[in-house]
Amino acid sequence: MQTLVVDHPLVTHKLTVLRDESTEAPTFRRLTDELVTLLAYEATREVPVRPVTVRTPVADAAGVKMARPVPLVVPVLRAGIGMLDGMARLLPTADVGFVGLARDEKSLVASTYANRLPADLSGRAVFVLDPMLATGGTLETVFRMLIDRGAGAVTGVSLLAAPEGIARLEAAFPGDGPIPVRVVTAAMDERLNDRGFIVPGLGDAGDRLFGEI
Repeated sequence: MQTLVVDHPLVTHKLTVLRDESTEAPTFRRLTDELVTLLAYEATREVPVRPVTVRTPVADAAGVKMARPVPLVVPVLRAGIGMLDGMARLLPTADVGFVGLARDEKSLVASTYANRLPADLSGRAVFVLDPMLATGGTLETVFRMLIDRGAGAVTGVSLLAAPEGIARLEAAFPGDGPIPVRVVTAAMDERLNDRGFIVPGLGDAGDRLFGEI
């Protein structure tokens, strides 16, 4: 598995404001949207394309267009919904699927409660949106669901990652796996605490995006 930490001053700036506990929900949602678009730029670097020729007002020009089948974007409910618009801005023709997982706060094990994915993903590039890559259990589960459906490549996009979660995914998806597996994130934080939260992190992304429930 490949891990890319996006090193860019705008990414760091926006992430710093997201971390601030005084940042209110409307600002948090807007900055998340902007930050995801920056991450999506890197996450889509290997998206399949096909060569085409177009006619400019002056002459023919060689270029590329996105290849079919179109990519699939999969937000992990509920917090991943806050990342969808930022990703769709760069991939407006992509299809969208949804997976819902709930984490048991004692065992830290995630269980699936919703699944709206195509049965056949043969050859498709899939982008999974989950703000916090903490223990790695959620992304491991979703990645396996996508690989079992024939996905051609899987990329996780997260605002933050913890070393423990990255290590889990690296063990689950070694470099000699059947398809490319990548994670793109804005920062690699220090560690997880005993509740499975990223430290220093930014708190519960779902609560900060949509309020506590």
